[in-house]
Amino acid sequence: MKMNKLTTWILLALLAGIGVGYLCHELAPDAAAAKEIAGYFSILTDIFLRMIKMIIAPLVLGTLVAGLAGMGDGKAVGRIGGKALGWFLGASLFSLLIGLVMANLLRPGDAISLPLPDVSATTDLKTSSLNLKNFITHVFPKSIFESMANNEILQILIFALFFGIALGKLHDKTAIGLVKTCEEIVHVMLQVTDYVMRFAPVGVFAAVASVITIHGLGVLEVYGRYMAYFYLALALLWLVLITAGYLVLGKEVFRLIKLIRGPMLIGFSTASSESAYPKLMEQLEKFGIKDRITGFVLPLGYSFNLDGSMLNTAFVSIFIAQAYGIEMSIGQQITMLLVLMVSSKGIAGVPRASLVVIAAVLPMFNLPEAGLLLILGIDHFLDMARTVTNVLGNSIATAVVAKWENAIVPVSAELAESDEVLPLPAEPAVARA
Repeated sequence: MKMNKLTTWILLALLAGIGVGYLCHELAPDAAAAKEIAGYFSILTDIFLRMIKMIIAPLVLGTLVAGLAGMGDGKAVGRIGGKALGWFLGASLFSLLIGLVMANLLRPGDAISLPLPDVSATTDLKTSSLNLKNFITHVFPKSIFESMANNEILQILIFALFFGIALGKLHDKTAIGLVKTCEEIVHVMLQVTDYVMRFAPVGVFAAVASVITIHGLGVLEVYGRYMAYFYLALALLWLVLITAGYLVLGKEVFRLIKLIRGPMLIGFSTASSESAYPKLMEQLEKFGIKDRITGFVLPLGYSFNLDGSMLNTAFVSIFIAQAYGIEMSIGQQITMLLVLMVSSKGIAGVPRASLVVIAAVLPMFNLPEAGLLLILGIDHFLDMARTVTNVLGNSIATAVVAKWENAIVPVSAELAESDEVLPLPAEPAVARA
């Protein structure tokens, strides 16, 4: 399979980061020195992630407003949103179920050969922010400027929902001009994305080198079995997601996966879904998905459709129970699955989101929160796999909703494989009929 230049460079940077990180880890005189060296690598990673974050807010707002205005009325928004949330709910349920089943079949907690942390130990994860009241009130923005400054995607979505539908109801020159301005902002930001993504290989190299410099490859040996089991569970989830996508998209699902391999590599290498967002939006456009669908469904998915993270919550919870020799009945496990299902919907924007959810849910079932300390050392490597799964799940979800809405237009293979920004024919600025 021929890869475009960006994907090739990212893959080479990933391998180079592993090699350089290993050398730095071996040559560093002690752990403190290794951490200091890793800090210098992190400078490059932080710069790359900051540049990504500066793109996200205007890109999300522009695509959402233009897309929602193009839909014309609230009925279309409700229909598309209902289809998207229905898919997200099904994907979430399967993700949690796979994590639960695989943890019971593989029993990773039985094989743990490390001393167990004291049950009274704490993880210092901020679980207090994870409650229904805070989540619901936090969804609604106090100021769109504050939301954009903090890259609060869900808050931007709420503002754009009102603003875009309002523009769709107006048919004067001012409204049409505003929507055209939003469309032009999107095209400009996609061009900016193209420039920023040229720095992606450097960011990927630094991110991987930093982690390997601190932990070395030895940490992978100690936790090798657990990581292998976790990756196997994710592979099964991939199979389910791709099969579900195939049932709707047919063979086009494989073209989709081919197109998004670049954003998936970026997400995997940096363990950040945000880093993949701008390029992912661009690649979905090259797949032929109309802007109004991508601009609405993708941000919604980033808030409600974190498939890899949800599988992780179920898998780790059962792992901790097994490690401490706590037997859970099928009924208790199913109840925990449902609690995780509800809790996970509020994790967008929460640092170390899936770990926070687990830490909040464990006490409900008399499981020690201290068990999370067993995997904190390798959580970055697990997060890499969770992130790439989230990217895959949201890509398939967006394409499926677009297919249901007949919102996929043909794009030539030559243009789709190009590294350049692809300007698709613009849709009407406002629903003018």
